[in-house]
Amino acid sequence: MEFRQIEYFLAVVENDGINGAAAALGVAQPTVSQALRSLERELGVQLFHRIGRGMVLTAAGRSLIGPSRQILRDVGGVEELLTSSSAEVTGRLDLMVFPALATGPILDLIAQFRRAHPKATVRFGDLRNERDSASVIRDGHCEFVVAHLPLEGGLGLEVIELGEQEYWLAYPPGTELPSGPITLSAMPAIPMVFVPRGGGTLSDEFDHAMRQEGNRPHIAVLASHREARLPMVLAGLGGSLVERSLAESVRDIAVVRPGEPNFTRTFGLVFDPASLSKAGRAFVDLVTSATNRA
Repeated sequence: MEFRQIEYFLAVVENDGINGAAAALGVAQPTVSQALRSLERELGVQLFHRIGRGMVLTAAGRSLIGPSRQILRDVGGVEELLTSSSAEVTGRLDLMVFPALATGPILDLIAQFRRAHPKATVRFGDLRNERDSASVIRDGHCEFVVAHLPLEGGLGLEVIELGEQEYWLAYPPGTELPSGPITLSAMPAIPMVFVPRGGGTLSDEFDHAMRQEGNRPHIAVLASHREARLPMVLAGLGGSLVERSLAESVRDIAVVRPGEPNFTRTFGLVFDPASLSKAGRAFVDLVTSATNRA
């Protein structure tokens, strides 16, 4: 197995196919195809299903992503050690961020990091399931995760709290509600669009709090895709708990209210301090300094 093959494999994954990988790498498409075929022969497994012009990862291909990214970080660390001055940070900062947290504090911190270390690059990946936070770090998919807390299965990992995210109630256009915050005991009898419960989600907390007040939410839709909640609200399927910034962005067309008590969840940066790259250590120093000042 050659390092170049691993690099090309990840380029195909991250650029949605051979065409995008070739463009990103600055090589011809047949070069990428040949490297992939050679890697599959050497490993004795198929990494992609070829469907027409598309490429879909097999189970073996998915399992190779984390170790491949770890190899790239390790090689980058060796190159830094041999070629960089002691004060210069190069390489790649590798994060996976839960979509609802992909704005605000983490973007400010990345901007500060890039200003301080302009020769370093950043991979800003998508964390689809917060329950995978610990495993994606341990399996080498990334160095850092930004997710809601507390972290499930986070033994041995370090957490730096970055802030609190507030959630508001959003209802379909035309919903008649009194002004001001909505209390749990006076929740309107309007069906709700929820993320499936389990694993300490906000839906769990909301459901538990309502039951303590002698109320019970009526479920219209369980939406596994969090991004679908607000479009479903706007389409009239029901109300939902959404991030305050999202709720305020549609307040001219939907009916949005804060809850009482206020619904919030803390979130933070999660990492393994024993396996950080030089760029990763520099980022932790920056985040620690910024949070201490705050």
